[in-house]
Amino acid sequence: MINEKFRLFAQRISQIAGKPLTFLIAITVIVMWGFSGSMFHYSDTWQLVINTSTTIITFLMVFIIQNTQNRDAKSIQLKLDELIRSTKTARNSMLDLENLTDDEIDILSAEFQELYQKEMRRRGRIKNGSV
Repeated sequence: MINEKFRLFAQRISQIAGKPLTFLIAITVIVMWGFSGSMFHYSDTWQLVINTSTTIITFLMVFIIQNTQNRDAKSIQLKLDELIRSTKTARNSMLDLENLTDDEIDILSAEFQELYQKEMRRRGRIKNGSV
């Protein structure tokens, strides 16, 4: 239940944070803070207000952004897995690549690089193994 509430909250906050109006409001707040400096004689407290505010907002936004990026990445991965699964000529071993070790991913990457090189040679676009 808390996961679903957080998901909805994070999704809504990320939608609001990504709007141009939100950016303009943030700029306006910063400009107003800057102009208010003379009223407060550019005191340490005046500086502390903006530093503390931006630190708190940044700290909280890290979790919101991470949540939405995790969801997006997982959704995209599932869509790609479905495309691989539904394509007869695709290798089903490509499903669930995100759980391979870095070494296993490097091996696959080298395999695809070699396939690319072969195709470019076939097309006559590269010579001597370089693009």
